[in-house]
Amino acid sequence: MPRQASSPHRTQRIAEQIQRDLSEIIAREIRDPALGMITLSEVQLSPDYAHARVFYSVLGGQPEQAQRVLDERAGYLHSVLYKRLRIHTVPTLHFVFDASTRDASSMNELIRRALADRARD
Repeated sequence: MPRQASSPHRTQRIAEQIQRDLSEIIAREIRDPALGMITLSEVQLSPDYAHARVFYSVLGGQPEQAQRVLDERAGYLHSVLYKRLRIHTVPTLHFVFDASTRDASSMNELIRRALADRARD
């Protein structure tokens, strides 16, 4: 008998809980200067909860180095989540760099320069 899909609200609640828990765990327990300051922007769960795409941005570090550290620690983070969450399946974590914050900062700088150039003219 196939499993029924869970409600979108439940999926969203679990994704948000995973995001909160991971943010806390990373901040408190992952001590690696290569991480910089990590911000988790979103967690997307697969319908069967087997996989979670965890989107993050980095301040004060290199995204490639942060990706390496997060990938290396994914198993540990999964095991800590398993102890915290009260769901049948704790997803495998897949970290994805979210460049939108960096892109927005670059865009703001370009706008600032354009306005400064316009004011000089």
